[in-house]
Amino acid sequence: MSPRVAGLVSIIALTAALSVSLAACQQAEMKSDMPPLPASATAPVIYPKDVHSYAQPQVARVKHVALDLTADFAARTLSGTATLDVTAEAGATQVILDTRNLDIRSVKDAEGKPLAFALGAADPILGQSLTVTLPAFTPGQVIKIVVDYATRPDAAALQWLTPAQTAGGQQPFLFSQGQAILTRTWVPTQDSPGIRQTYSAKITVPEALKAVMSAEMLTPDGEKAADGTHAYRFRMTNPVPPYLIALAVGDLAFASEDGRTGVWTEPSRLAAAKAEFAEVGQMVTAAEGLYGPYAWGRYDLLILPPSFPFGGMENPRLTFATPTVIAGDKSLVSLVAHELAHSWSGNLVTNATWNEFWLNEGFTTYFQNRIMEAVYGNDRAQQERVLGWDSLQAELKSLPEMDTRLHLDLAGRDPDEGMTDIAYEKGAAFLETIERIVGREKFDAWLKGYFERNAFRPMTSALFLKDIRDHLVMGDGALDARLKLDEWVYQPGLPDNAVVPTSNAFTAVDTAARAFFADRGPASAIPWSGWNTQQRQRFLGWRPANLRDGGDWLTNQQLADLENTLNLANEGNAEVVFGWLQIAIAHRYQPAVPKLTQFLTSMGRRKFVLPLFTSLWAEGDWGRPLATSIYSRARPGYHPVTTGSVDALVGRPAA
Repeated sequence: MSPRVAGLVSIIALTAALSVSLAACQQAEMKSDMPPLPASATAPVIYPKDVHSYAQPQVARVKHVALDLTADFAARTLSGTATLDVTAEAGATQVILDTRNLDIRSVKDAEGKPLAFALGAADPILGQSLTVTLPAFTPGQVIKIVVDYATRPDAAALQWLTPAQTAGGQQPFLFSQGQAILTRTWVPTQDSPGIRQTYSAKITVPEALKAVMSAEMLTPDGEKAADGTHAYRFRMTNPVPPYLIALAVGDLAFASEDGRTGVWTEPSRLAAAKAEFAEVGQMVTAAEGLYGPYAWGRYDLLILPPSFPFGGMENPRLTFATPTVIAGDKSLVSLVAHELAHSWSGNLVTNATWNEFWLNEGFTTYFQNRIMEAVYGNDRAQQERVLGWDSLQAELKSLPEMDTRLHLDLAGRDPDEGMTDIAYEKGAAFLETIERIVGREKFDAWLKGYFERNAFRPMTSALFLKDIRDHLVMGDGALDARLKLDEWVYQPGLPDNAVVPTSNAFTAVDTAARAFFADRGPASAIPWSGWNTQQRQRFLGWRPANLRDGGDWLTNQQLADLENTLNLANEGNAEVVFGWLQIAIAHRYQPAVPKLTQFLTSMGRRKFVLPLFTSLWAEGDWGRPLATSIYSRARPGYHPVTTGSVDALVGRPAA
């Protein structure tokens, strides 16, 4: 039995033993509930050039980060120390870190002796390099560097919410969002996805608040100090890319779903969140049945205030999620399946740089659909595949041709520009196509092995292509030609072997859409009440084939009929609201403006916010004044990830 196989057997055995209570998972500090690392985690790593990091890991690299930070809600800062464990090659004299808008007070060695350091010139995207002179060391030695620093109130990863911006209305809230390169705005480290690091933390917060992190919680009740503050301790023994170091502080409560899953959120939202995500444990079991053991111990969800900029963020052990997925009928839980799938594709096998974002998101979108199929059935999964395909077709038409490749060139650009449906849906379509050509059984065997062989390692498109050719194609030239692997990865658009998903559930929807939108029939003929959310999304996304950009295809009478008959002014499902508002904006439908205003000022999820403001902006003299007015009200409640995108379109409102 090889060391790698032996490691996998250990993971399987230990994972089976994880069906214990939360209390049992949060015992003594020296006992971890996470399985040991597989052999692949310690194998040598070749670091490709990361254009979004100043780090030179081939010379000196960060292996571990130990945080000791205090949250000051009045000043809106985190301050304290980050102790970095660094290893360096013989002859190295310095280590280069990534920072952005951090106030560096001092850098010292393990004995407290000052170390020389210098901050480089500031770049609006990359921030500043922090170059630290290394103390004398022997090869193989772990060098400890202690950085004393503070964040700034405008740190792009952090959002500080007032009590009025929370559900409870009594306590403030803080959360971080590190992807893609924002961890450097609150942790001075080598902020590149290919430079994996373990971490530990002591987070001191006001007495009424609780801290949670993307790590094992060692002190669930906190350690009370004489000044009334509480310190919470955490550790992550699996090496993670820095963007997965995550923190939230607030008035938080927990409800267990089963032995290893549960939900954190504000107390007033706990019952609804627990009910919505009752099948999360089944999802974990289904995922393990597909592609191997879950390697992170617990899988919990943290439902954040509505300003959270993404649908979800796959932080290990604790997915951060938007409350907009709580629809009351579990119709949007595919988002949870997506974030769970990241525990393998992204967290376990990670894109080495942001040029390779598709290796995280394309694999995860494919895996998400397989989880949904296993838990909710093929019909539901197929509907979501088709919606994803529809979204991809729109993206292919709107993006510059070179940005429709899977492997991107983002040099000189914000890596967020690569967060498009190309990475998600073209990547998933690529894997669907491979599956259809080789058969599901062979594909699943390869994909499970891919995760095992590459666990805890950075991945590139070139390494992916080598792996699939070595372990699936295996010298079959005819198969290689049918798969068109290089064309999928390196060429724009879609190859002609792409598999187009279909769903019988949408046949009647499309018939009803043509009857209403094209033939101008009554809204009363739409069988709305019998449709699920995905069918409603399909209906609202329907457009006449000959529609020109900006052209009306509905009359005001039809719009009013649709809004009133389907009660869209009172709709609560965020995806359905979004679909309706896109129609309303395209027709400058004034009666929908109150709903539009309410929607944009009540949540900050960029998936909805940016397209709606983009649509408003495209409507010129009608839409732009509306966009400016609504944004001036909404912006204070948005996370910097969202404001950064909308500012570039609408402009920053005057103070």
